[in-house]
Amino acid sequence: MDNFYFERECRTQQSECYTVMKEENPVGRLDIHFANQVVHATLNVIESLTTGDVQDLIDAVDEELVDAVGVERQEMIVHVHQGRDLGVFTSRNFEGNGGHEHMN
Repeated sequence: MDNFYFERECRTQQSECYTVMKEENPVGRLDIHFANQVVHATLNVIESLTTGDVQDLIDAVDEELVDAVGVERQEMIVHVHQGRDLGVFTSRNFEGNGGHEHMN
């Protein structure tokens, strides 16, 4: 398995958000939602990851994050999106920039 690891950004009772890292570089973002008997995840990764990398990453999510939480689940569903990162946007500053501030 490639050297993927996860840096938690936030956690609620039913969800978690992570930055996906590989060799100290961000390569994606992961949102996990724990529902009744099903774990739903959205995985956004950079363009350079291969299909094998994505499968390794999904395996790591299952083993290191979902199983580690200890939730009873019958299924894990992962939606994968691949592309380039446009940055992080926030609605904190509503003056002078159309309501969104780009953070990079």
